[in-house]
Amino acid sequence: MLDQRNELTAWDRDHFFHPSTHMGMHARGETPTRVIGGGEGVYITDTSGKTSLDAFAGLYCVNVGYGRQKIADAIAEQAKNLAYYHSYVGHGTEASITLAKMIIDRAPDGMSRVYFGLSGSDANETNIKLIWYYNNILGRPEKKKIISRWRGYHGSGVMTGSLTGLTLFHNAFDLPRAPILHTEAPYFFRRPDRSMDEEQFSQYCADKLEEMILAEGPETVAAFIAEPILGTGGIVPPPAGYWQKIQAVLDKYDILLVADEVITGFGRLGTMFGSDHYGMKPDLITIAKGLTSAYAPLSGTIVSDKVWQVLMKGSDDLGPIGHGWTYSAHPICAAAGVANLELIDELGLVENAGSTGAYFRSELAKAVGGHRHVGEVRGDGLMAAIELVEDRDDRAFFDPSRKIGPQVSAALLERGVIGRAMPQGDILGFAPPLCLTREQADVVVKTTAAAIDSVFAAL
Repeated sequence: MLDQRNELTAWDRDHFFHPSTHMGMHARGETPTRVIGGGEGVYITDTSGKTSLDAFAGLYCVNVGYGRQKIADAIAEQAKNLAYYHSYVGHGTEASITLAKMIIDRAPDGMSRVYFGLSGSDANETNIKLIWYYNNILGRPEKKKIISRWRGYHGSGVMTGSLTGLTLFHNAFDLPRAPILHTEAPYFFRRPDRSMDEEQFSQYCADKLEEMILAEGPETVAAFIAEPILGTGGIVPPPAGYWQKIQAVLDKYDILLVADEVITGFGRLGTMFGSDHYGMKPDLITIAKGLTSAYAPLSGTIVSDKVWQVLMKGSDDLGPIGHGWTYSAHPICAAAGVANLELIDELGLVENAGSTGAYFRSELAKAVGGHRHVGEVRGDGLMAAIELVEDRDDRAFFDPSRKIGPQVSAALLERGVIGRAMPQGDILGFAPPLCLTREQADVVVKTTAAAIDSVFAAL
């Protein structure tokens, strides 16, 4: 077994191009290779036999937990009966049609159709094209600009990487590209004026958005895209009143709202969708991760009836829409989605995300919230983050070169728990499977406190 692990490690360094990885350090063997061999519930086990509690659910995505036989069986059965057929020109499968109906049944009011892709990135590429198509059909060819937010994450393609507001995804890629713009992140902890309360800061963000719209010309701004709660940008919940104030600005200037629910869709916040949780009124909704709990790659764009009516007019005017992916509504992936949504209901995972999430965040705050290097413990539903600071009273941040967040994440992993060092800040993030129990939450809390203590004791 040891020889096999060594061989895999060598092959990995010589042949595998990993995403979001320091390429040189990995190829030279300066960072570890970890080969994951199995998983059960909230735990994964690597090929060396080390088991870890995955408190980030892969990448926010293994919502039902690992090792669910029901989904594996659905995938196998679909592969045996019909591994693939395309969804062009009206073709469908029982799985893809059923899943579309299940999604609309669970979606916020006013949603009408589902277009399927494979990743959150390609779903947002679809959104961009639909926004442009929509305005062209309405005879508004100048209304094409899309406003995103700094620290938002919407993918890593050319246009979706432009929507993303994190410099890591722009560096040396010639991004962002026009017509993408970025406005203020609703990051209350890092607000420019500490005298502002949450409502005042929300108004400040709405005012900044309106200023940008007026400066660009409302007739040129087509859409605003945002996650209900900032995810990769730091797991930052919106401040009080934020979405109501933003929605008022969008309505005033006839600007579409795209809710990127790749993370929050299907239960993460203790509601089926984050849009319902925060009272958002989206025109398009991006879905992916929780749709299949990552048992198979599948994403989607949920289209509102308002947008759908215009898209239909487009086909009446121009013929079939010229957009499609070979693997859209792939039957194996759709079968995984059907089984996954059934499991979410059967196991009461939406409700558990709400109740266990509240308990987890409360216990985390009790355990580390008073630490002199913890600036904030925040989150919502089954998402939480700890922001580490050099001086909590002065809100002074560590020099990024010290890599405090990654050190704490590494110390946590050494103790058998996986958290994520978030980009652009010393932030430790958590987004466990929605099946997490209170006892398992206690393990994460206790281990996190020990990891933080160990890193700062060494410093």
